[in-house]
Amino acid sequence: MTAAQHTAARAGLVSCEACRLLSRPASTSTPGFCRRCGEKLESRHHASIETTWALVIAAAICYIPANVLPVLNTTSLGETEADTILGGVAFLYASGSWPLALIVLIASVMIPLGKLVALVYLMLTIQRGSIANNRERTRLYRIVEIIGRWSMLDVFVVAFTVALVQLQPLTSVAPGAGVLFFAAVVVLTMLAAESFDPRLIWDASGGQQADHG
Repeated sequence: MTAAQHTAARAGLVSCEACRLLSRPASTSTPGFCRRCGEKLESRHHASIETTWALVIAAAICYIPANVLPVLNTTSLGETEADTILGGVAFLYASGSWPLALIVLIASVMIPLGKLVALVYLMLTIQRGSIANNRERTRLYRIVEIIGRWSMLDVFVVAFTVALVQLQPLTSVAPGAGVLFFAAVVVLTMLAAESFDPRLIWDASGGQQADHG
């Protein structure tokens, strides 16, 4: 028996989603609760793939207006200027603040897009029944889950800017419609990562190994 065959499901164990403790369920229908943290045990998330697909598609739709619509409207001496995320990155780079421009580009453009691509890849490989690179795919999901919260950087920057730069009637700053779509992308991708069940990655290999066992 190879090491790949030793999975929690084949051993009759359930992993706690809160503290990752492996526990033996009370029964198949009602696994019970984790003995360490008291979290309710679930052998699998209900409708995980369908829910994750719905959230990812919604996030992908919101991603376009989040980058096209202005996130910040600045009014100075009667003139209003609208700035998008990429416009702000270009302005920061042109003004010499390239480290800040790079941070905003990575956190606000590349990370949300990377999360969407990663989740789509994980779901497609699961639905195709892939048994390759299980550990790497599990690590990829953990990375998506961990770094997702940092893509709220632009929302925080806009909130602080609006609160601080209010020198009416000379200058005023107001959030644009792009902020709402950007926040929606962040929230939807976080929910998608939460609804995705990484244990599904190992189910295909377990099933194929059982067939050849």
